[in-house]
Amino acid sequence: MKVKVVKRSSIKLNPDNPRVIKDYKFKKLIKSVESLPQMLEMRPIIVDENMMILGGNMRYQACVHAGIVEVPIIQYTREEHEKTKTPDSYEQTCKEIVIKDNSSFGEWDWDVLANEWNVDSLKEWGLDIPKWEDTTFDSEIEDTGDYDFPDDEIEGSHVKMVQLFMNTQTEPQFKEWELKLREEYKTDNLTDTVYEVMKKAYTDIYGD
Repeated sequence: MKVKVVKRSSIKLNPDNPRVIKDYKFKKLIKSVESLPQMLEMRPIIVDENMMILGGNMRYQACVHAGIVEVPIIQYTREEHEKTKTPDSYEQTCKEIVIKDNSSFGEWDWDVLANEWNVDSLKEWGLDIPKWEDTTFDSEIEDTGDYDFPDDEIEGSHVKMVQLFMNTQTEPQFKEWELKLREEYKTDNLTDTVYEVMKKAYTDIYGD
C-alpha cells in the first residue's frame, strides 16, 4: 500500500468513530499539524475502499480547521485485504483498524520525560503533563506550575490510564450498556460512567 495525496474534500468522516477529543486538546492537535505538517506524511490518514476514514478522524478535522486542502492517505481496499489471506472479512478488519488506530498500548515513563526532555517542548507538542502531590518526586515536571488538564473538583489528582480489552462479542455489548448507564448517571464520557458504577457497587456492598 502506497501513500498518496488527495483533495481533502474527497475523504469522508467516519460516523461510527469511537474516539473523541476535548476542545483544549483539539486546539493542540490543530497547532501540531500546522507546525509540523510533515507528520501527516509519516502518519497518513487511513481510508477504506469508499474513502471513509478508518484511522485519523481527528487529524482530518484538524486539517480542516488548519486550512490544509490536500492530505496524505493510505487506502485499504478489498483487493488489498484479499492479498493478506486473513480469515476475517474485509468489513471486520476495517472495524479492527478503527479501534487499533485509536488504542494506546503503552504508557509514558514520566521519570525519563522529566529528566531527559524539555517540559515546555513536551507541552507545546501536545503532551498532557500531570502535576503530582508526591513531594519526593524531584523533577522539572513537578515545578511546571499550571496543571494541563481542565480544572475539576479533585485538586492535584494523579493522572492514570486504564485500558479495557474486549473482543468483538463483548465490545458492542459493553458500548450499549455504557451508553444506557450514561443516561442513568447523567455522565458524558466513559471514565465518569465507570467511576459512578463502581462507586455505587462499592456503596451497595460495603456501605459508605
